[in-house]
Amino acid sequence: MDDSGYYIPAVAMAIALAVKTPALLRSWRDPLQRSVCTLIALSGMVFFFAAPPTIAEVNRLTGIANFSAPFVYGLLSAFSAACLVLIINWRGGPPEATRRASRRWIAGYGVVIMALIVLFALGDAPQERLRDLDTYYANTPFIREMIVLYLVSVTVAGVAMDVMCWRWALQVRGWLRAGLLVIALGFSCNIPYSITKFIAVGARWNGGNLDDLSTYVAPAMASAGMQLSALGFCIPPAGQRIGDVWSTWSTYRRLGPLWRELRPLAPPKDRTVRIAWWSPPELQVTQRESDIHDGMLALYPYFDAELRTSAYEAAVAAGSDPAQARAEADAAMVTAAVRARAADPEGRVISSATADAAPPASTEAPRDLVRMSLALRQSPVVTTAASFSVSGGPLNRGFFRPR
Repeated sequence: MDDSGYYIPAVAMAIALAVKTPALLRSWRDPLQRSVCTLIALSGMVFFFAAPPTIAEVNRLTGIANFSAPFVYGLLSAFSAACLVLIINWRGGPPEATRRASRRWIAGYGVVIMALIVLFALGDAPQERLRDLDTYYANTPFIREMIVLYLVSVTVAGVAMDVMCWRWALQVRGWLRAGLLVIALGFSCNIPYSITKFIAVGARWNGGNLDDLSTYVAPAMASAGMQLSALGFCIPPAGQRIGDVWSTWSTYRRLGPLWRELRPLAPPKDRTVRIAWWSPPELQVTQRESDIHDGMLALYPYFDAELRTSAYEAAVAAGSDPAQARAEADAAMVTAAVRARAADPEGRVISSATADAAPPASTEAPRDLVRMSLALRQSPVVTTAASFSVSGGPLNRGFFRPR
């Protein structure tokens, strides 16, 4: 793997951390937010400090040959612990049990990091190795144990993550399940990574030379695994956001028939606040609902409660459930009122109403605007109301009755 294979993921993680930092500052006490940001930061640091040019520079600045070895191995161990803690906090559960499990993993990997430092200090590695330290010092006392310890710790983390993700994935659905499966796949790469490293190190123990497995194959596996895992952690929130946006735009679209029916009564030029086309979808839906409510308020003097009752009975008789029947009845009443308003261009009905009259408080559930809108296009009850002609005077309240 060339140097760009280390630095590009590091830059990507730095950007992700910058995006997440405002949320972290707003919710610093949230353990899930802290775990996510810690994981992103450690992931970027692993890629950055594992790059051969960075290894050489760190060794030069510290004046200790191969100082980067325990440093990078410690970062890998910390990253493994961060992943385990994130999964524990993400899964949730009793707060005390969650904290206790998190502390155990943090303490365990803290001991591993300290042991890595001690073993390096006890060993002798004077010759700087930027890419093949694992195999070059495979037979050196204490350095050998340091290498085995970090490989075992990475393997344990990979197996533990796989077990937790698979168990949790069996209990959930949707985007969360997809994310967990991708995370499990990413950490599954830890196993062939460790096996490849152990094969290369074992070959050195037995007088062989399979250094290329450790130097070139294993880092590619580790990089792929870490990037897959990072992608897996991003899938659930990104998928949820996409789903929310899709649902919001779907609501906006389905409100279209009712909005267009009432639009002449609440034209855009009368709005106190105008919404740009690039505004967030939630704001677009709110504006459309506001226009619909304004239009219905303007139609109130033309609403006919008896017509609505007849339409409700007709919808129920046609097989609609009560909620659907209410929406169809409301849509029929609105449709009839729109035509009654069109037949009264001088506004005689409005002018004859009491000046301070207002719609009475309804004891029913709020109107389902989406169902009303869909009923305008799909309900035969509404079609009957739309085709009914108003020729002055009160509406014929019996027009829904079978003839």
